[in-house]
Amino acid sequence: MKKQPLYWKKAKKILSKRDPVLKKIFKKYDKGFLTTREDPFFSLCRTIIGQQISTKAADSIWLKFEKKCKNKIIPQNVLKLPSSSLKSAGLSRQKISYLKNIAKSFKNGSFNIKDLKKMNDENAIEYITQLKGLGIWSAQMFLMFNLNRSDIFPTKDIGLLRAISKNYKVKYPPNEKFLSKISKKFLGYRTVFTWYMWKSIDPVEVEY
Repeated sequence: MKKQPLYWKKAKKILSKRDPVLKKIFKKYDKGFLTTREDPFFSLCRTIIGQQISTKAADSIWLKFEKKCKNKIIPQNVLKLPSSSLKSAGLSRQKISYLKNIAKSFKNGSFNIKDLKKMNDENAIEYITQLKGLGIWSAQMFLMFNLNRSDIFPTKDIGLLRAISKNYKVKYPPNEKFLSKISKKFLGYRTVFTWYMWKSIDPVEVEY
Protein backbone atom coordinates (compact mmCIF):
# COMPACT_ATOMS: atom_id res chain seq x y z
CA MET A 1 0.00 0.00 0.00
CA LYS A 2 1.33 3.42 -0.96
CA LYS A 3 2.00 5.78 1.92
CA GLN A 4 1.84 9.54 1.85
CA PRO A 5 5.03 11.44 2.73
CA LEU A 6 5.46 12.12 6.46
CA TYR A 7 5.27 15.87 5.89
CA TRP A 8 2.12 15.78 3.71
CA LYS A 9 -0.69 16.27 6.28
CA LYS A 10 1.21 18.90 8.24
CA ALA A 11 2.05 20.77 5.02
CA LYS A 12 -1.61 20.86 3.94
CA LYS A 13 -2.65 22.26 7.31
CA ILE A 14 -0.01 25.00 7.21
CA LEU A 15 -0.54 25.91 3.54
CA SER A 16 -4.34 26.02 3.89
CA LYS A 17 -3.89 28.87 6.36
CA ARG A 18 -1.52 30.69 4.02
CA ASP A 19 -3.59 30.55 0.86
CA PRO A 20 -7.36 30.29 0.15
CA VAL A 21 -6.82 29.23 -3.50
CA LEU A 22 -4.75 26.24 -2.46
CA LYS A 23 -7.16 25.41 0.37
CA LYS A 24 -9.94 24.97 -2.22
CA ILE A 25 -7.72 22.71 -4.34
CA PHE A 26 -6.88 20.59 -1.28
CA LYS A 27 -10.60 20.08 -0.65
CA LYS A 28 -11.32 19.18 -4.26
CA TYR A 29 -8.50 16.61 -4.50
CA ASP A 30 -8.54 15.33 -0.97
CA LYS A 31 -7.62 11.71 -1.68
CA GLY A 32 -4.28 11.85 -3.54
CA PHE A 33 -0.70 12.44 -2.50
CA LEU A 34 2.79 12.26 -3.95
CA THR A 35 4.04 8.69 -4.16
CA THR A 36 7.72 7.96 -3.85
CA ARG A 37 9.46 5.27 -5.86
CA GLU A 38 12.27 3.43 -4.13
CA ASP A 39 14.12 2.74 -7.38
CA PRO A 40 16.51 5.57 -8.37
CA PHE A 41 17.55 4.09 -11.72
CA PHE A 42 13.91 3.60 -12.75
CA SER A 43 13.10 7.20 -11.76
CA LEU A 44 15.96 8.70 -13.77
CA CYS A 45 15.07 6.66 -16.87
CA ARG A 46 11.46 7.79 -16.53
CA THR A 47 12.60 11.40 -16.21
CA ILE A 48 14.79 11.21 -19.33
CA ILE A 49 11.91 9.76 -21.35
CA GLY A 50 9.54 12.47 -20.05
CA GLN A 51 11.78 15.39 -21.05
CA GLN A 52 10.24 18.01 -23.37
CA ILE A 53 7.26 15.89 -24.44
CA SER A 54 3.66 15.64 -23.24
CA THR A 55 2.70 13.26 -20.44
CA LYS A 56 0.64 11.23 -22.93
CA ALA A 57 3.56 10.82 -25.35
CA ALA A 58 5.93 9.99 -22.48
CA ASP A 59 3.56 7.30 -21.14
CA SER A 60 3.29 5.71 -24.58
CA ILE A 61 7.09 5.59 -25.09
CA TRP A 62 7.63 4.40 -21.53
CA LEU A 63 5.36 1.35 -22.04
CA LYS A 64 7.33 0.37 -25.15
CA PHE A 65 10.61 0.94 -23.31
CA GLU A 66 9.47 -1.27 -20.41
CA LYS A 67 8.54 -4.00 -22.88
CA LYS A 68 11.98 -3.81 -24.51
CA CYS A 69 13.54 -4.18 -21.03
CA LYS A 70 11.25 -7.17 -20.34
CA ASN A 71 9.63 -5.12 -17.56
CA LYS A 72 12.92 -5.01 -15.63
CA ILE A 73 14.34 -1.49 -15.69
CA ILE A 74 17.89 -2.22 -14.58
CA PRO A 75 21.23 -0.87 -15.93
CA GLN A 76 22.29 -4.23 -17.43
CA ASN A 77 19.10 -4.50 -19.52
CA VAL A 78 19.39 -0.94 -20.86
CA LEU A 79 23.07 -1.45 -21.76
CA LYS A 80 22.27 -4.73 -23.53
CA LEU A 81 19.60 -3.22 -25.76
CA PRO A 82 20.82 -2.10 -29.21
CA SER A 83 20.15 1.54 -30.08
CA SER A 84 17.95 0.45 -33.02
CA SER A 85 15.64 -1.37 -30.59
CA LEU A 86 15.34 1.70 -28.36
CA LYS A 87 14.76 3.90 -31.40
CA SER A 88 11.82 1.71 -32.42
CA ALA A 89 10.28 2.45 -29.00
CA GLY A 90 10.13 6.10 -30.03
CA LEU A 91 13.30 7.36 -28.37
CA SER A 92 15.52 9.97 -30.03
CA ARG A 93 19.24 9.34 -30.55
CA GLN A 94 19.98 11.90 -27.83
CA LYS A 95 17.73 10.26 -25.24
CA ILE A 96 19.19 6.83 -26.07
CA SER A 97 22.71 8.14 -25.39
CA TYR A 98 21.50 9.68 -22.09
CA LEU A 99 19.88 6.41 -20.96
CA LYS A 100 23.00 4.40 -21.84
CA ASN A 101 25.19 6.91 -20.01
CA ILE A 102 23.05 6.76 -16.85
CA ALA A 103 23.04 2.94 -16.99
CA LYS A 104 26.87 2.96 -17.22
CA SER A 105 27.16 5.39 -14.28
CA PHE A 106 24.94 3.18 -12.11
CA LYS A 107 26.73 0.00 -13.15
CA ASN A 108 30.25 1.29 -12.51
CA GLY A 109 29.26 3.08 -9.30
CA SER A 110 30.31 6.58 -10.42
CA PHE A 111 26.79 7.75 -9.51
CA ASN A 112 26.40 7.07 -5.80
CA ILE A 113 22.87 7.28 -4.47
CA LYS A 114 24.02 6.93 -0.82
CA ASP A 115 26.14 10.08 -1.12
CA LEU A 116 23.29 11.88 -2.84
CA LYS A 117 20.83 11.14 -0.02
CA LYS A 118 23.08 12.96 2.47
CA MET A 119 23.23 16.17 0.40
CA ASN A 120 21.00 19.22 0.74
CA ASP A 121 18.74 20.07 -2.24
CA GLU A 122 21.17 22.48 -3.86
CA ASN A 123 24.16 20.12 -3.71
CA ALA A 124 22.03 17.17 -4.80
CA ILE A 125 20.87 19.09 -7.90
CA GLU A 126 24.49 19.95 -8.71
CA TYR A 127 25.50 16.28 -8.32
CA ILE A 128 22.65 14.93 -10.49
CA THR A 129 23.20 17.48 -13.27
CA GLN A 130 26.76 16.22 -13.72
CA LEU A 131 25.17 13.22 -15.44
CA LYS A 132 24.83 13.89 -19.17
CA GLY A 133 21.22 14.50 -20.15
CA LEU A 134 20.02 15.52 -16.71
CA GLY A 135 19.33 19.23 -16.26
CA ILE A 136 17.88 21.11 -13.33
CA TRP A 137 14.27 20.09 -14.08
CA SER A 138 15.23 16.39 -14.20
CA ALA A 139 17.15 16.72 -10.94
CA GLN A 140 14.16 18.43 -9.30
CA MET A 141 11.82 15.62 -10.43
CA PHE A 142 14.22 13.10 -8.92
CA LEU A 143 14.37 14.97 -5.61
CA MET A 144 10.58 15.10 -5.47
CA PHE A 145 9.66 11.64 -6.65
CA ASN A 146 12.57 9.56 -5.45
CA LEU A 147 14.14 11.30 -2.50
CA ASN A 148 10.81 12.66 -1.25
CA ARG A 149 12.12 16.18 -0.61
CA SER A 150 9.44 18.56 0.64
CA ASP A 151 10.53 21.92 -0.78
CA ILE A 152 11.11 21.58 -4.54
CA PHE A 153 9.79 24.30 -6.84
CA PRO A 154 10.44 23.50 -10.54
CA THR A 155 9.82 26.90 -12.13
CA LYS A 156 10.68 25.62 -15.63
CA ASP A 157 7.92 23.02 -15.54
CA ILE A 158 5.28 23.91 -18.13
CA GLY A 159 2.46 22.14 -16.27
CA LEU A 160 3.23 24.01 -13.06
CA LEU A 161 3.36 27.38 -14.84
CA ARG A 162 0.06 26.69 -16.62
CA ALA A 163 -1.59 25.71 -13.35
CA ILE A 164 -0.34 28.82 -11.52
CA SER A 165 -1.59 30.96 -14.38
CA LYS A 166 -5.03 29.30 -14.33
CA ASN A 167 -5.53 29.15 -10.55
CA TYR A 168 -4.16 32.59 -9.70
CA LYS A 169 -5.64 34.33 -12.76
CA VAL A 170 -2.32 35.67 -14.05
CA LYS A 171 -1.04 35.70 -17.63
CA TYR A 172 0.94 32.76 -18.93
CA PRO A 173 3.79 32.34 -18.26
CA PRO A 174 3.70 34.01 -14.84
CA ASN A 175 6.46 36.62 -14.48
CA GLU A 176 9.46 36.28 -12.16
CA LYS A 177 8.00 38.69 -9.62
CA PHE A 178 4.84 36.61 -9.22
CA LEU A 179 6.78 33.32 -9.07
CA SER A 180 9.03 34.80 -6.39
CA LYS A 181 5.94 35.83 -4.37
CA ILE A 182 4.48 32.30 -4.70
CA SER A 183 7.83 30.76 -3.81
CA LYS A 184 8.08 32.76 -0.56
CA LYS A 185 4.46 32.04 0.34
CA PHE A 186 4.87 28.25 0.15
CA LEU A 187 8.48 28.02 1.33
CA GLY A 188 9.18 24.79 3.18
CA TYR A 189 6.48 22.82 1.35
CA ARG A 190 6.77 23.86 -2.29
CA THR A 191 6.70 20.19 -3.38
CA VAL A 192 3.16 19.93 -1.98
CA PHE A 193 2.12 23.15 -3.71
CA THR A 194 3.60 21.91 -7.03
CA TRP A 195 1.92 18.51 -6.81
CA TYR A 196 -1.51 20.05 -6.22
CA MET A 197 -1.00 22.55 -9.03
CA TRP A 198 -0.38 19.66 -11.41
CA LYS A 199 -3.40 17.82 -10.04
CA SER A 200 -5.62 20.87 -10.59
CA ILE A 201 -5.07 20.78 -14.37
CA ASP A 202 -4.68 17.03 -14.88
CA PRO A 203 -6.36 14.44 -12.63
CA VAL A 204 -3.84 11.77 -13.72
CA GLU A 205 -1.16 11.76 -11.04
CA VAL A 206 2.36 12.59 -12.18
CA GLU A 207 4.93 9.86 -11.54
CA TYR A 208 8.67 9.63 -12.13
